[in-house]
Amino acid sequence: SSPVWSPDGKRVAFLSNRDGTTQIHVMWVDTREIAQLTHLERAPSDLRWSPDGKYLAFTMLVPDTDPVLPIKLPERPAGAQWARPAIVVDRLTWARDGQGLLPRGYTHVFVIDATLGGTPRQVTSGKYNHADPEWSADGRTIYVSAIRKPDWEYLRGDTEIYAVDLQTLDIKPLTDRRGPDANPTVSPDGRWIAYTGYDEKGYTFHISSLYLMDKEGGNKRVLADNLPSSPMAVTWAPDGSGVYFLVGEKGTTGIYFASLDGKVRKVLEGTHVLSGFSLAKNGQVATVRSTFKEPGVLVTFNLRDPANLKKLVDVNEDVLAGVKLGDVEELWFTSSDGWRIQGWLIKPAEFDPTKKYPMVLWIHGGPWAMYNVAFNWAFQNFAANGYAVLYTNPRGSTGYGQEFVNGIQYAYPGKDYDDLMAGVDAALAKGWIDERNLFVCGGSGGGVLTAWIVGHTDRFAAAVSMRPVINWHSFVGTTDGPNWYYQFRKFPWEDPMEYALRSPLHYVANVKTPTMIMTGEADLRTPIGQSEEFYRALKMLRKETLLVRMPEEYHGWRRPSHQLAQQLYLLAWFEKYKRKDKDVPVENASQQAGRARQEP
Repeated sequence: SSPVWSPDGKRVAFLSNRDGTTQIHVMWVDTREIAQLTHLERAPSDLRWSPDGKYLAFTMLVPDTDPVLPIKLPERPAGAQWARPAIVVDRLTWARDGQGLLPRGYTHVFVIDATLGGTPRQVTSGKYNHADPEWSADGRTIYVSAIRKPDWEYLRGDTEIYAVDLQTLDIKPLTDRRGPDANPTVSPDGRWIAYTGYDEKGYTFHISSLYLMDKEGGNKRVLADNLPSSPMAVTWAPDGSGVYFLVGEKGTTGIYFASLDGKVRKVLEGTHVLSGFSLAKNGQVATVRSTFKEPGVLVTFNLRDPANLKKLVDVNEDVLAGVKLGDVEELWFTSSDGWRIQGWLIKPAEFDPTKKYPMVLWIHGGPWAMYNVAFNWAFQNFAANGYAVLYTNPRGSTGYGQEFVNGIQYAYPGKDYDDLMAGVDAALAKGWIDERNLFVCGGSGGGVLTAWIVGHTDRFAAAVSMRPVINWHSFVGTTDGPNWYYQFRKFPWEDPMEYALRSPLHYVANVKTPTMIMTGEADLRTPIGQSEEFYRALKMLRKETLLVRMPEEYHGWRRPSHQLAQQLYLLAWFEKYKRKDKDVPVENASQQAGRARQEP
């Protein structure tokens, strides 16, 4: 994994656990010979070649061996076996979803000879975590991002960029402001550093801007701000005239260019999503592109003619050959307070305009995320089973600027509910959706909104809430990080009602919709206790519900069989409660709007 080309293009460094532990390897491209460079006790990451190709920088955890509260157990009796030792926690963040309990220690930067290997040299120190290593053009300095302050755990990711002198190991801060600075990227001539960050303004979510400074940390200025979403994959132009970067906007991803004088233009845009890109010195770009009906395809183009894309590899072409997919229609509609909202409606694969079809409203997580125009196998699976699928970007989504993100500031869930209901109304206006058979589901943030929806309307025939937050009061102290405390004006012990009024649990007595809950048993982001609270409350109230527990799964399903099981459970639940002609029809949209429960 994590392949990185050497500057001369003759070698590729990568990580592999082929021998049981993750180590750094190098492959010579012409001979395909592979050499293992390291024999490390812990896994390395963030590989970076030095400009001359002689060295590799990487990051790795260095254990903190200082005992927190030392005790001495008596000598173990002969033949006896002690239980596993107790784990002592003294950090604000002690676990991470997908990893479990975090080992005590700090992430540091190391350098190793890219030909001989040997013992790596540690170039950062202290009880701080370091990330984003980037070499200076002369190879004498490595730039990193870190919070090198005593109270770093409480500074909410307020990183600065530092320069590490590889001869003396002196560390010099290049930035110093309230707000994070990260992702340093050095210009080809070594004079400039592009980086991302923002001025802290107290938002629950900030969109980053793109900045420039000289290699000493002076002459700071903005290259690109007021973007629809945070810049990604920042890459210098080969001639050093500016930087290219990706930006998500209105469901698509485009490549932008910012010149050194701060002029920004779009280089490549279209109805597609790009997943990273690689830029050669001759201006040739390679990227992975996806569209509504096209999973990731490796394509290339030249910056001189960006519209002329050439397909290189399409590993799914034979899989989709002869498969009929649902057509996708873009929707723009107006919410209750005049906000314009974007969404998409997938038609059933065998669509007949004279018929009416059931529809699933599928809600994204985050909530600071963006549904896009990329291929979505789960949506198309429902289209193949005769369902329409509606997916939208309610306020709070990225891709529409900071003001749109701020639409749920201290109010989540809130008006995003209105946005989703307006989307359903817009879909019904098409005339071919069966309003008796509306269904709703979502995961993570989408699970929150699904649980919120069934407590505020009865218009859906059935619902599935996956990996939800149900009770904000209990969630903020048990999730795998402290940042959710800052999504509220006060701490829960200061104003418990603020948390209650935004919790789906507060409205559980209103639920009439059959609601299934699905969560991984090892989920540390939205722990399964949240789902259990909702399930127990629904059962106590004798509501129609099920709890589906995915064994050994974190926040999202890693195993393909569980991904398949999700689809089958969703379909089975919706089919079970699909209303037939003989069933009593649900209230129409205007009746529902009249009896919608008011938001706090």
